[in-house]
Amino acid sequence: MIVLHRLGHNAEQFHLNPDLILTVEANPDTVVTLTTGTKIVVVESPARVADEVHAWRSEILRDALGRRRDESPPVRRPLAGERPALAAIEGSPPAADHSER
Repeated sequence: MIVLHRLGHNAEQFHLNPDLILTVEANPDTVVTLTTGTKIVVVESPARVADEVHAWRSEILRDALGRRRDESPPVRRPLAGERPALAAIEGSPPAADHSER
């Protein structure tokens, strides 16, 4: 969520889910239009709202990528009747050649 301030006597602070923002316009006050059709007049400039959304999305992606790097990839075990993958048997010692010459 991003923190914005409603335009008014005391600039009431509120949290907004940036995924709901459809448009941000300055005419001359900044009007945030949500996907629900609701319009909110805020103190912040359109550039400031865009910066807040950008920072929020960057943080979400940074957290997701950090978690992905911390997790080790799951080990896939062969199903019953399935032959093991070549990579799984590459580390084993070479088999003896029992061919008749």
